[in-house]
Amino acid sequence: MPDPAPPASRLELLRFLERVQVQDLQRTRDWIAAEERMIAAEGERRPAPPPPAWLIEHGIGTGRPAVRVHTGDCWDTRTRCKPATTDAVRRALTEGIPACPHCRPDTALGILD
Repeated sequence: MPDPAPPASRLELLRFLERVQVQDLQRTRDWIAAEERMIAAEGERRPAPPPPAWLIEHGIGTGRPAVRVHTGDCWDTRTRCKPATTDAVRRALTEGIPACPHCRPDTALGILD
């Protein structure tokens, strides 16, 4: 059986600690640099466009008829919604397309049954 290594001197232990701390400091500096890059990139992004004022929800299938009308900021919209003009929304509501019961675009437009 080989002889065990002699115990490390206090100076060797301190040098080891120094290497570990330098590595930790470099890792922290890398994190800071990455965060600064991310903040700079966010400043370059354009703000999101405002939501459309009105949405018309279309059904599933061939022809995809309109099935419901929403305000642009309604929380109950789905991926089948398309932006619409005020005139198109009024026309849809008067043609019998139901208004969303949550955002009530018919009330917002003053069109009540």
